[in-house]
Amino acid sequence: MKFFLTFLLLPLCLMADDFANRTENKIYRAEVLPHWLPDDSALWYRVQTGEKTHEFVQIDTATGQRRTASTLKDLGLPDSPPRRTSTDVIRQRHTQRTGGESGLVFVNETTSAVKLFWLNTKGKRVTYDELKPGETRQQHTYEGHVWLISTTTDEPLAIIEAEALVQTWIIDGKGKNPPKSPASTRGKPSPNGQWRIYTEAEKETPRQVTIVESSPKDQVQPRLKTFDYIKPGDPLPKPIWVIAGKDAQTRQVEDTLYPNPFSPSGTLDAIWSPDSREFYFDYNQRGHQLYRILAVDPETGDCRIVVEETSKTFIDYTKKTWRHWLHTSNELLWMSERDGWCHLYLYDSHTGAVKNQVTKGSRLVREVLHVDEAQRQVWFLASGLRAEEDPYHLHLCRVNFDGSGFIQLTEGDGSHSIAFSPQRRFFTATWSRTDHAPVNELRRSADGSLVAVLEKADASSLLFAGWVMPERFVAKARDDKTDIHGILIKPADFNPAKKYPIIEDIYAGPHSAFAPKTFDRMNRLQALAQRGFVVVKLDGMGTNHRGKAFHDVCWKNLKDSGFPDRKKWITEAAKTRPWMDLSRIGIIGGSAGGQSAMRALLDHHEFYKVAVADCGCHDNRMDKIWWNEQWMGWPVDESYITNSNSEDAHKLQGHLLLIVGELDTNVDPASTTQVVAALQLAGKTFDYMPIINTGHGAAETAFGSQLRMEFLIRHLKP
Repeated sequence: MKFFLTFLLLPLCLMADDFANRTENKIYRAEVLPHWLPDDSALWYRVQTGEKTHEFVQIDTATGQRRTASTLKDLGLPDSPPRRTSTDVIRQRHTQRTGGESGLVFVNETTSAVKLFWLNTKGKRVTYDELKPGETRQQHTYEGHVWLISTTTDEPLAIIEAEALVQTWIIDGKGKNPPKSPASTRGKPSPNGQWRIYTEAEKETPRQVTIVESSPKDQVQPRLKTFDYIKPGDPLPKPIWVIAGKDAQTRQVEDTLYPNPFSPSGTLDAIWSPDSREFYFDYNQRGHQLYRILAVDPETGDCRIVVEETSKTFIDYTKKTWRHWLHTSNELLWMSERDGWCHLYLYDSHTGAVKNQVTKGSRLVREVLHVDEAQRQVWFLASGLRAEEDPYHLHLCRVNFDGSGFIQLTEGDGSHSIAFSPQRRFFTATWSRTDHAPVNELRRSADGSLVAVLEKADASSLLFAGWVMPERFVAKARDDKTDIHGILIKPADFNPAKKYPIIEDIYAGPHSAFAPKTFDRMNRLQALAQRGFVVVKLDGMGTNHRGKAFHDVCWKNLKDSGFPDRKKWITEAAKTRPWMDLSRIGIIGGSAGGQSAMRALLDHHEFYKVAVADCGCHDNRMDKIWWNEQWMGWPVDESYITNSNSEDAHKLQGHLLLIVGELDTNVDPASTTQVVAALQLAGKTFDYMPIINTGHGAAETAFGSQLRMEFLIRHLKP
């Protein structure tokens, strides 16, 4: 084993930061943030036209006529600054990072509708649907994304930063959590005021993780830090529902139908039916193979099943348990993978019977954007719609509750993001691919017909700065049937007569898919290519958004990481690209990607020769409960051992660099140091670098990035 401090071999002008600086502010006419007139008759926006130039554009929605001007006043719009309100304070907070996929559940307990906004990286509001009083919305998001909840008159109620674990937020209009109440008044009241419900659970002592801050900035001596961290197999509290009447008499709801909930917090959430006849709650059974929506009669305490999902592998409870209650018609819209694809179903909420399947086919519902109860229609994003197109591309679709009238409302060969006009008569669609700069369109909601192309992004300055357009490539998976999609990035000074080493950037977490699908600078991958590497990134079997069979490959099998598909994809790409050197292949990854990167040198060292593993969850028994039990199951069994990098450390061949942040609170740093211990016992040679005063993602620090680059150059010799 070698502990080392790297002396950089690279001049500063070639460092990754230099590439990011050189390509900053080089894409023009790419971003459109529409401002609508209230009646949908027109919209205007400000668009960047050059490094320091912009123009204002107004579009007549009836004709698509376009007017441009240098100021808003020239368009006949006021150019004076708006009055400052408390909302402006909210705007100062914005999304500053995009972590892994996550979710938020919003429950509106106020007596008025509220509005949801995502605050993007520039602090601008991206509008999402309103929540009616008593309505619940499950919102897909990413860890680190910031959300604003406001009244319909734009008075801010709360700002929320999404965490790794799906959170439920109760909107009560009070601006802060209410103080704890005595048992007689605590809990969630029924609409008629007759009942209150709450959960009780015996507390379990959480596992403690201890880390050492070796070099505090405020003292000489190291500092010990301890925090709660629940790991797979740890005991969990088992909450029981309690119903309290006006007379303060309470009764427990028998747990026959919810005996073993997966509830690390020891609580369960519920919503009331508007008539107070029932309350509803989710039961996600530990092990994630049984999921129910249950209804309880507060008068009797009787509990019944409204929806039940079962799986021999896992139910993707964080991504595919969306629902929308239709209380006026006693119905429920529900998302399920029961036929092998993620689709919507219409339920009778009183009987628990399926009335009909709303969406069908070998395509996937990816996100529901709007439910129109009056028209009985669902608006949603879907992928896998056209055989000739990348199956990950998102398109806007609409369908009637009874499954009729399905229509795809976007057309571009790329992945789409959508924003509706105030009256929802129009929408703006921005689409792009990794090899196609963004196109912004205005379309009619009725049929998706094009009103106008608003902007086509200009990336010529980006290319002139040395950025390389990625190349998309498709090859068959291990089954010789399924298409595997990915990208390649060539060096900026590419010469087809030369041979180039290959670096794969891997993240095979089953919670999503990770090969880029939209136009992006991809600074980290591009910086690697600048050093003389061919960089590849793809999604193998076991990742998400390709149907249940594709996804299930990961079940109790995270060490697979799609490697049979990845090796075949790279080999196939090289058949028509002789400049790809299959004798010099490296792999890098962080977190779950760090686990996979090391696994490449344990099980696939005949193919991969060099690996850099950053903050890896090398043993799934050591990592957070919610992520690992989702894919590895419960109870903890032999599969956790067979998937452990620590257990297989003796199989290592090739050049391995392990990086870890000493203050990592996401993945226990001991997951890496235990791998170090196992490698030492096995007498293996490897490199190891803890990054001081750093948390998760240590390889993305300035020093960590330089270290990784030097290691790859030393052993792959571009």
